[in-house]
Formats: sequence, C-alpha cells, structure tokens
Amino acid sequence: MLFADSGLSDASISVLLAIWSLTSVVFEVPSGALADRFSRRGCLVASGVLQAFGYAAWVLFPSFWGFAAGFVLWGLGGTLQSGAFEALLYDGLAANGDEDRYGRLNARVDTIELIAQVPVAVIATALFSFGGYELAGWASVAMCLASSVIALRFPEPERDDEDDDELGYLATLKTGLRASVPIKRAVLAVALVYSIDAFEEYFTLLAQDWSVPTVWVPMATIGVPLMGAAGASLAGRLPFRGWVLFASGATLIAAALLAVPLAIILLGLFYGLYRFVLVHVETELQHRIESDARATVTSVAAIGSEFVAFAIYGLWVLGSAVAIGVMVLVVALVIWRR
Repeated sequence: MLFADSGLSDASISVLLAIWSLTSVVFEVPSGALADRFSRRGCLVASGVLQAFGYAAWVLFPSFWGFAAGFVLWGLGGTLQSGAFEALLYDGLAANGDEDRYGRLNARVDTIELIAQVPVAVIATALFSFGGYELAGWASVAMCLASSVIALRFPEPERDDEDDDELGYLATLKTGLRASVPIKRAVLAVALVYSIDAFEEYFTLLAQDWSVPTVWVPMATIGVPLMGAAGASLAGRLPFRGWVLFASGATLIAAALLAVPLAIILLGLFYGLYRFVLVHVETELQHRIESDARATVTSVAAIGSEFVAFAIYGLWVLGSAVAIGVMVLVVALVIWRR
C-alpha cells in the first residue's frame, strides 16, 4: 500500500518485488554456506539488522529507488535467515535425539509466526491512523532490531572443530550443492510450493481492489494469517494430502472472480490450505538432508523458489490473482505426482 500510495503502478511494484527476489537469487546459497561454515545464530542476528536498515530506507526515501534500496537490504537479510533458522532448529533437536519432533515444532513455529500478524495488524491500523506510513515504518525498524537481540539468546549446538578446519567456505558451499542432488525431488517440492508465498505481498492490494478502504485493510485481512496459522497447525497433526493444494488454487480463483470484500474469506481459506502443504514439504526436506551443510541445502530450495516467484510477479501484472490461482493448480499437479 505504501508503494501504491506513493504513486507507483502495479508494474513498478512488481519490478520492486523482482529486485527483492533477484537479490535472494544472488545471495541465497552463499549465505547458507556462511551459516554452515561459521554461525547460524550470527546470521540470524545480522538478518534483523539488515532488514531494519531496509525499512529505514523506505521511510527516509519514499521513492522507487529508495524502495529498491530497501528491498536489496531486506533481501540480504532474508537470505541470511533462510536456511540458517531451519538448520539451527533441526540440529538443536538432533543434538538431543529429538529430530522426529521437527515436523510438529516447525508447524508450531509457523503457527505462532502467523498468529503474531493479528496483533501486528491492530497495531498497524493504530500507527497508520496516528502517524501514517512514517510511524509504522519506524516501528518496523525497532521490531527488526528487537528480533536481532532475541536471536542473540538462541542456543547453537557445538560443531566439530576438526570438520570446521577441514571445510572452508567454498568447500562447504560445494558440499551443500552436491547434497541437494540425491534429494532433488524434495528440494523441488519446497522450491515450487514456497514460491507461492510471494503472492502474500499482494494481499493488501487485493483488499484495496476489492473496495476495502486503505485504513481498514489491516483489519479486513486479519483473518488471512489466522487461517494460515490453522493450516500450519493442522499440518503438525495430519498427514499430507495431495488434493489440498488443488483445493487451495481453486479457492483462490473463486475469490479473484468474486472480487468483493467478502472474498477475503476465500483468500484466507486459500492461505490456510497452502500453509498446510508448505509445512509438510519443508519438514520432509529437513528429514531427507544427511549432509552437515543443512543450511546450504535448504538455501538451494529457497533459491529455486525465488526463480519461480518471478512468475508470480509477472502473472500479477498480466492476469492478476486468477492467473496465479492457475499456477497454484499446476504446482499442485507436480507435487502430487512427485
């Protein structure tokens, strides 16, 4: 909404999102290797700081190039977090022999992350009412810095010093890339499904297009992350079903065709079904990784998702949400047959 209200067209917004993805494409795998070679916790700390600088750039320079600079910083921060968090979580469980609990814990993390968006939406509405985008932006900067402080307290399992001495950064990178080949189907599944999450960036624009006033958009879309949280939570308790992603795509198409404020309910249902599938494919990938370069392998899947995300940005400009819903159906077909 900030971009649109600053005078940017849908095409310009998609270019900005493409810059965001391009940054991830360039730095995703190298950042995963950094996490494997040095410190995954350190990468999480740096991630929050870089994202804070990104939001600051948006507030200080509210123009296309200011937004672009912010996305580059956010993209760098995102790549440092991607892979590092999953690896830190899985290895922390494995150190105690509890790796079988990863699926449920991953589902719980996703659930909490999505539920947290509810109070954030309420706060965003209040901040926007009192201080517009500027106040909301500085609050975002503070929250990112707070996340870095919290990350400093995360426990990190000790590593084998001999292995660290033998494997340098480039060797770790090569190890992670080689380890991705035998489990390429699981990597592809995560890449395809996770790429759909890029569509989340358009939820607020959809609400505006469906005649919801800007000031009420955060409250109107508050149910979407709640439905996503429900889907993620159920993924920790129910087995994977191939038809779920098909149902998700069909629901999105129905919402886009309806195109009224009530269609946000269908948008939430789409997101809940999608999150159910995402937790399952992410969990399966972590269980299949046998290499110590866990963050690098996870980053390989993430970089694949960034390539597919370019299609999301293009489809938004060319055919809006209906075209993206059709893409979800195609991804569902690939995942079901994997």
